[in-house]
Amino acid sequence: MEQVQELRFLTPFGIELGVGQIIQEIVRFIEENPKHSYKVIIGTDSQALDEHRADFVTALVVHRVGNGGRYFWRRMDFGKFYTLRDRIIQEVVASLDTAKIILTELRATNTTNWDFEIHADVGSNGNTKVLIQEVVGMIRANDFEAKTKPESFAASKVADRYV
Repeated sequence: MEQVQELRFLTPFGIELGVGQIIQEIVRFIEENPKHSYKVIIGTDSQALDEHRADFVTALVVHRVGNGGRYFWRRMDFGKFYTLRDRIIQEVVASLDTAKIILTELRATNTTNWDFEIHADVGSNGNTKVLIQEVVGMIRANDFEAKTKPESFAASKVADRYV
């Protein structure tokens, strides 16, 4: 797992932020409108490239339920992948690793009024349908709420935008 100080994300405007800065942004966003409920969501998507390489992007979304949100994203390289299953499992591991870091820091702020989810880029249609049970099991085994397509917008829409 990456060290907190090494974890860097980009805003939609290309500004690079560290974990501490992102946590400050999340807290500020929640405190702007404390009467709303919020979801902090992490999702990862990947795209196969040449020579068995893949491009991975993790999105961190703060959803003000019913009223927009903010997001941050980061690109990663994990080497070579020979099967779709291996790539999907790495997406979930990247999301889980990021979730553990973000949650530790966010819980330390004592900010309330938010729930947490991990979005997996698998669904009941297409090649990933055989992986749903395994992926959801991995996420739940780490005590996180799991969402799959079509509800997994952090992975299938936000992260997908950058792969």
